[in-house]
Amino acid sequence: PEKGRFRITGGLQVTPEFTALLVGLGLSASAGIAEIVRAGILSVGRGQWEAARSVGLHDRQTMRLVVLPQAMRVIIPPLTSSYLSTFKNSSLAIAIGYPELFNIYGTIANQTGHSLEGIVIVMASYLVLSWIISGLVGLANDRLNKRGAMR
Repeated sequence: PEKGRFRITGGLQVTPEFTALLVGLGLSASAGIAEIVRAGILSVGRGQWEAARSVGLHDRQTMRLVVLPQAMRVIIPPLTSSYLSTFKNSSLAIAIGYPELFNIYGTIANQTGHSLEGIVIVMASYLVLSWIISGLVGLANDRLNKRGAMR
């Protein structure tokens, strides 16, 4: 942005639609992910906490060394689903005016009259991006399994 004589011009402009999308998806996803992590931590038995304290670990050490490695096996699968749902829910943003991938569809439909091909391209884009998200979280899950954190 540049300071003019009477106002500031240029810079990034954030539309109200994008702000609504960001806040709505952000709050929804963060609440779901927080619940997943909370449930994963609570799934670790009380005996594990007590055993860690009995060997002299502080609460932070107990969480990092004992609880989280066990909780990750419970957290990872629903977390993957939550990430994928958030990504797919972003496609609903077209309803509030945020175009996202649908610009591709609109261009194809308007210039060629072939709307089916445009929908197939949008669907394929979401499929590929969903596979990428699933693959990355799967790699993280495999890495945790190989380290022995989930055994």
